[in-house]
Amino acid sequence: MNVQLNHLTATRKSVVVALDAAEVDAELAGVAREISQLARIPGFRPGKAPAAMVLKRFGKEVAAELKQKVVSKAYEAAQEQQKLEVVNVVKVEEGEIKAGAAATITLTLDVRPEFTLPAYTDLPTEVAPTDVSDAEVSKVIEGLRAERADFKAAARPAAKGDYVKLSYAGAIDGQPITELAGDKQLYAQAPQTWEEVEGEHDGVIPGLGRQLAGLEAGGKRTVNVTFPADFAPVPALAGKAVAYAVEVQEIRERVLPALDEAFFKAQQVDDLVGLQAKISANLKLQKDYENRQAQRRQITEKLAAAVDFPVPESLVDTETKGLLRQFIEENMRRGVAAEQFEKDKKELFQGARQAATNRVKLQFILGRIAEQEKLEVTNEDLNNFIYREAMRTQQKPDKLAQALGADRAQLRSVQQSIIFDKAVDFVVAKAKVTVAAPAS
Repeated sequence: MNVQLNHLTATRKSVVVALDAAEVDAELAGVAREISQLARIPGFRPGKAPAAMVLKRFGKEVAAELKQKVVSKAYEAAQEQQKLEVVNVVKVEEGEIKAGAAATITLTLDVRPEFTLPAYTDLPTEVAPTDVSDAEVSKVIEGLRAERADFKAAARPAAKGDYVKLSYAGAIDGQPITELAGDKQLYAQAPQTWEEVEGEHDGVIPGLGRQLAGLEAGGKRTVNVTFPADFAPVPALAGKAVAYAVEVQEIRERVLPALDEAFFKAQQVDDLVGLQAKISANLKLQKDYENRQAQRRQITEKLAAAVDFPVPESLVDTETKGLLRQFIEENMRRGVAAEQFEKDKKELFQGARQAATNRVKLQFILGRIAEQEKLEVTNEDLNNFIYREAMRTQQKPDKLAQALGADRAQLRSVQQSIIFDKAVDFVVAKAKVTVAAPAS
């Protein structure tokens, strides 16, 4: 068997494996024996039928199995003789494989890149203070009260924090915008809806709620709104200045519940001191989590920036497709029109490909760190993943475990994801930590 290696790029190789006729015939004989053991041929016990009869009766099956055997043998020879660390088989060109003839198999393979692992201990990271102030606790308590607030009719002009029931109709230069809004007519007109006055977050129409203060029930006003230049829900309205004719129908003021026994019971505490302690502990946990995530981001950015090397194209292609699919699905759920993706497809693809290249590069670095530190995926790691995934997807853990065990590719993907996470956690644990000065 002759094996010839050709370097296409730093991470892509073409391997030409030539088998002579005797080697092909040896594989063919082995295939015939295997099929003979399984075949039921009248007049012969299993495994006793002549090879010529087996070949004649099961010609199609034999040819398919022979092709697979020869390609597998060529792949094994390529790995063994050239010491290749293959990450993906990109293409297989097997030509004609038949009895009594030599065969040539050309394998296009993506291999693991060669690079020097950067230093990954004592990397500097910065975290935010985790002290919890009285003001932060008070803000959470006010938020809890707001969630349980009652809204009572108010016979006065609308003020900040009120909710008003109103109607509106939008126009540009006196012409209704119903056609521009298309199937999103809520952006063109509404006979009745609720809007918070000067709320923290916009309602459907950007900035509408910030222009309602001072109106009474029955009051009318023309509210001018300029939509953002990148307004995704209705691209036809992006950047447009629209005049909305507004009429207020009702005003309701927010009435917060008292800090009494009923309120504390609903929060599963005995009194205000207990509520403050509970909120403070939760905020501390949240800050610790945010710091941990910030450290992970800083670490991965530093590792990726510390070394540069080419990465296998096939892995980048797969990662790019996954990122694009995820981006499009998320934005479609937010109401972005398909036409917008088509319009921006070049920029989207370039952004996704760059992100995919960086992600694949980081995965190789983390994989090397895991090898260096002998990090492994344990049964406990897999069980923890299964239980987390079961909770997220509302499925039974046993069902997920069975599905994972039956899908080797998915299992390898999960194991790889776990090992990457363990590598990041390892580097974070070895990092230098500086606490940033509190925000003024």
